Amino acid sequence: MQFKGIAYILFSSLAYAVVNFCVKYLHDIPTHEIVFFRSLISLAICVVWIKNLNIPFFGSNKKWLFIRGFAGMTALFLFFLTVKHMPLASATTIQYISPIFTVLLATQMQSERVRPLQWILFGVSFIGIFMIKGFDERISFFYLVIGVVSALISGIAYNAIMKCRYTDHPVTVVLYFPLIATPIMGIACLFAGWKTPEGIEWLLLLIMGVFTQIAQVYMTKALHADHSSRIMPFKYFGVIYALGIGFFFFGETLPWLSIAGIVLVISGVILNAFMKNLNQKLPPTQGVV
Repeated sequence: MQFKGIAYILFSSLAYAVVNFCVKYLHDIPTHEIVFFRSLISLAICVVWIKNLNIPFFGSNKKWLFIRGFAGMTALFLFFLTVKHMPLASATTIQYISPIFTVLLATQMQSERVRPLQWILFGVSFIGIFMIKGFDERISFFYLVIGVVSALISGIAYNAIMKCRYTDHPVTVVLYFPLIATPIMGIACLFAGWKTPEGIEWLLLLIMGVFTQIAQVYMTKALHADHSSRIMPFKYFGVIYALGIGFFFFGETLPWLSIAGIVLVISGVILNAFMKNLNQKLPPTQGVV
C-alpha cells in the first residue's frame, strides 16, 4: 500500500500543476468564477461517476464530508488568489506548508503525537516562508497571510478526508467539494462580478476542471492508501513543477534567497514527516508532547 500511495500523490501533484497553470493564465477571470467553473465541471463528473459505481450519493460520514467540502472550497479560493498575485512557485510553496497544519490538527482530530524536535522543524519551515516574502518584493504581506490561512484550512480538509478513510468511497469524498462550492460560488458570480470567458479561456477552464477532478481523486486515494506522513512529502514535487511552469510560461524568476526559503520550507516539512513516522511507533495520546 505504501508505494501505491506514493504513486497516487505524485500523479495528483502533476495534475494540480496543470490546474495551477490554467489558473495563472486565466488572470482576467475573477477567482470566484474560476472556482465556480472548476466546481461545476467536477460536480458533473462526480454525479456520473457515482451513478456508475452504484454507491450512496451522499455517503455515510456526512459531518466530516461536509467539513471536507467547505474547508476545501475556502482553502482553494484563497490559494487561487495567491496564484494570481505572486510568483507561482512561491504561492505553491506557501500552500505546501499545509502538512504542518495537518499534523498539528491531527494531534486533536486523529490522536497523533508531536515530538519536541518537530516544533523546531515547524519553525524552520516558517522561517523559510518569511524568507520567501522578505526577499521578493512582488509578494505583499497581505497575500502571504492569505496563503498561510489557505494552508491552515487545507490542513482541516486533509484531516476530514482521513476521517472518511474507512467510511466513504474516494469519489464521494471528492463530491462534497463541488456539491458545496458550486452553489456558493454561483451566488458569488451573481453578486461579486462576472466576466464571460473568451476563446481559449473556455478550453482552459475545461482542462482545469477535468485535471482538478483527477488530482482530487488521486490525492484522496493516496490519503486512504497510507499514513499522511509517508505520502505527503512527495507532494513537494509540485514545487519543481511550479518553478518550471513559472519560468518557461510566465517568465518568472526568483531571488536566490527566496529559493533558499523554499528549500527551508520543504526541508522542514519532509524532516517532520520522518519524525512523524517515528511517532507512529508510540501509543496514541490525546495531547501534544
